[in-house]
Amino acid sequence: MSITYGFIGCGNMAQAMIGGIVSSGLAQGADVMASNPSASKLTAMQEQYGIQTTHDNSAVAAFADLLVLAVKPHFYETVIEEIRDAVSEDTIVVMIAAGQKLAVNAERFHKPVKLVRVMPNTPALVGEAMSAVTFSDQLTQTDRDAVFSMLRSFGRAEEVAEGQMDVVTAVSGSSPAYVDLFLEAMADGAVLHGMPRAQAYTFAAQAVLGAAKMVLETGEHPGVLKDNVCSPGGTTIAAVASLERSGLRAAVMDAMDACYQKSQEMSK
Repeated sequence: MSITYGFIGCGNMAQAMIGGIVSSGLAQGADVMASNPSASKLTAMQEQYGIQTTHDNSAVAAFADLLVLAVKPHFYETVIEEIRDAVSEDTIVVMIAAGQKLAVNAERFHKPVKLVRVMPNTPALVGEAMSAVTFSDQLTQTDRDAVFSMLRSFGRAEEVAEGQMDVVTAVSGSSPAYVDLFLEAMADGAVLHGMPRAQAYTFAAQAVLGAAKMVLETGEHPGVLKDNVCSPGGTTIAAVASLERSGLRAAVMDAMDACYQKSQEMSK
């Protein structure tokens, strides 16, 4: 049985999700509809993926079996008020905005609704997202499978308790920015010693990609993988010692704590 997908909002994350759904063959373009105030964004998505487009949010809500609310958090109350009559009891509604709790938004619909809270991240743009998902009680196993199929069309996905969503924000939602900062610093270090900048970014990015893939595919503890590179008296242990003296671990943990605290503030 084919599923229809709807997106209210057509920003970068929605575009990445639509790209994954269509490019993976999970759905045909005709089975996807998106709404957005920007005609140029809709035209670009229609031309690239062959999806249906509209400026009418209610039309998307009525069309979709699985509806993604891809708007900024402060628009949720207004958008839900606009679409709630068009959302049927069988519609799966996926929220991807930070701080939007299941219970709060369930009340906004004024009726039972199949709500899902998802925290994806920007690597969805290249099919390598890490998404966390938590479900309301109304969803069946078939509904859950449909959500996971969508999320896994553009990366990995795992279920977490809703109370862990602020931690997810810190460890995967915002962390691509930490890694980008680390990559930029690595490239600067290479440039300092004569490597062209474009080449430095390639070397640094591929090294980080490969290291992350080793953790995921070998199942080894990161500390073990680190130890395997650190030969006695060698270059790598010298670099690791320098990072430890500079407080790298504490700085990362402090950054994640700051992110977690901010996410909790937004959830209130």
